[in-house]
Amino acid sequence: MDTDNFQLRAYCYLDRMQPQYAAFVGTVTQGDLPVEGMASLYVEMAPGNWVFRVVDIAVKATDVRPGAQIVEREFGMFEVHSHSQEDVLIAGEMVLQQLGLRPEQRKKPEIASLQVITNVNPYQAQLLNRFTRGMMLVPGQTLLVLECAPAAYINLAANEAEKASPVNLMHVSSVGRFGRMWMAGTEADILAARDAAVAALEALEGVP
Repeated sequence: MDTDNFQLRAYCYLDRMQPQYAAFVGTVTQGDLPVEGMASLYVEMAPGNWVFRVVDIAVKATDVRPGAQIVEREFGMFEVHSHSQEDVLIAGEMVLQQLGLRPEQRKKPEIASLQVITNVNPYQAQLLNRFTRGMMLVPGQTLLVLECAPAAYINLAANEAEKASPVNLMHVSSVGRFGRMWMAGTEADILAARDAAVAALEALEGVP
């Protein structure tokens, strides 16, 4: 395979999808629907059209199910999932093997924006609630807004944040140049979620 112009932008493994995260993904995915407890792998790449070949490798390697296969303006991204963590890991290994790459050759995630907004105003809550398929933002709650690049890494951030704290997942967007998520809850819960999300992103090895 000629991979001279291939760029591994994100290689992002989720060991266990959390309840709200899995439910939210089910509202936006166009492929196989995931459920809580499944393992998942997100891979983002450039040029975008490489996604078709890479998905082919992944789904033929093991019994994983494809949830997303997207080509947008600049990048391609796919997601596969399974109840078997081993199957997801092997599928990822086969993709990297065919591309001649290692996980640490992915781009390291960068946090582009991180905001904690306390005591959200009722009018702003109403505006935000019009654009979410997840939980509603209640006036007076604290809001976490996180933006990172490459975009696919926001899935790891959201999943790890939900593991760490009983927050309400409002919104996740993982396509394009930046990934974004919104979470709401008490100030203490949001701070714990923020710390978990940041730690998960900073722990990933990669190239600048």
